[in-house]
Parts: sequence; C-alpha cells; structure tokens
Amino acid sequence: MTTLEVAAGRWHLLVPLGSTEQHGPHLPLDTDTRIAVAVAESAAAHMANAVVAPALPIGAAGEHAGFAGTLSIGSEAATAMLVEIVRTAGAEFESITVVNGHGGNHAAVRAAIERCEYEGRPLRSWSPAHRQGDAHAGRTETSVMLAIAPGVVRLDRAEAGATGPIGDMIDDLRARGVAAVAPNGVLGDPAGASAQEGGVIIDTWVAEVVAMLQT
Repeated sequence: MTTLEVAAGRWHLLVPLGSTEQHGPHLPLDTDTRIAVAVAESAAAHMANAVVAPALPIGAAGEHAGFAGTLSIGSEAATAMLVEIVRTAGAEFESITVVNGHGGNHAAVRAAIERCEYEGRPLRSWSPAHRQGDAHAGRTETSVMLAIAPGVVRLDRAEAGATGPIGDMIDDLRARGVAAVAPNGVLGDPAGASAQEGGVIIDTWVAEVVAMLQT
C-alpha cells in the first residue's frame, strides 16, 4: 500500500511479532515469525479494514542462548520497539494489535501494553495458547508449520524433547535456559503432527484474533 491508500481508511493494524531462535532439529529458526505472520494475514483477510505491518522477526529469546542461530534483542529493547511503533502510528489506525508468535516475548508485550495504556494509546495483543507439555517445537508447532510451510519442516529429524508440564520446568527455564531442561531444544513431542491438525489449530487462532478485532 502507498501512504495515500493508508490515509484513505481507518484500519486495524496487526503487528506480527516473532523470534529468531532454535526450534529443535526439525523446524526453522523463523518458526515463530512465520506463525505470527500467517495468523495476522489470515485474520486480516476476514476483515474489510485490517492491515498487517511488516513482521518484527527478532524478539526476546535469551532463554534459547547457546543454540546456533538464535538471535535476541532482549525484553527491554522489544518493549521499546513496540512502544515506539504505537507512538508513531497515526490516527488512520483505529487499533493496534500485536500478534505474538513467541512465548519469550510475553514480558516485553505486557510492559509495552502498560506503557501505551499510560500514554493514552491502547495496545492489544494475542498469543497462541500452548498445551501443557507441548510448549516449543512439539506437536502443536510442528502441525502448524506443516499446514503453512511444509517445505521447511524436516520430519525425518524430529524427536521428542522434555515432555513434562511446562509449569514444572519454568523455574529452570528462567534460570538456566531451554538447554538446561531440553538439550535438543524441544519442549514436547512432535510425533503425530499433521497438516490437518495444524490447519484446525490455525483456524482457531485466527478466529480468536478476528473476535478481538470485532470487539
């Protein structure tokens, strides 16, 4: 879109926020970003007045440090980035919603929401709900990736990681990172993942975002 096209409307702005981090031996580093973009673009397609910003592909992923390819800007920088986006977005944007694909961004998003609320320009957010024991690169994310980008999924390399409830691992995760509880980087088990299941999950997530935009 050109600036004139944007100026001619009143839009719900969706900002995909992802991450560049390891996703086990079978999923690509940009998995969270791909998922955030897919959800945002599908949700926008259901709305006459929604647009999707370019994805923010690097977030707060310090918990994945030590795995090759992982990049992180940390929570403070991620918060500042989101706040500045909201500050500079013009009145043509009726609402601004972060579509967050990475759990490690939660603290940054919460802080940005609080700051933007204080400054009088609300920011909303959506994140996918993960099943217990399937928080990262397990069946859920693998199924979703098979639905939206099957060509980048290496199912022949897929293997189970730490499969216990995420609540039982959260203290170690926060203190020592993912590698301390799952040396292969997987929190869950990708076994049984399918594109069909992934499509159902994506449809559910998209419906949640659309419902948020319509309220």
